[in-house]
Amino acid sequence: MTLLITVFAAIISTIVWYFKLHDKKYMLGRLCLMYWGASLMWMVDAIAKYIELKDAFFTPAAADMINDAFLGVCVVALGLIIWLGMLMVKDPGKVLRKALVRK
Repeated sequence: MTLLITVFAAIISTIVWYFKLHDKKYMLGRLCLMYWGASLMWMVDAIAKYIELKDAFFTPAAADMINDAFLGVCVVALGLIIWLGMLMVKDPGKVLRKALVRK
């Protein structure tokens, strides 16, 4: 479940990056790389777990699926938080700078 959620986040962010390719100021490429890196990490984890469990890998318990889904959502949210932090530091639209100078 974690792998599926991060792969979907990676695909969605890649599609958004592809159509906004000319606009590099929002650092969408970094968001894509974070999600694809997380997807690769979960893929390696799934392969290792399959080697360990064999056929039992395909019949997880409901509680394990819920935990994996929650972990996947947390990973996607953490990626968004890191990306938003990078955006705030870079401040591409000078929104924060204007708000701080005004006061």
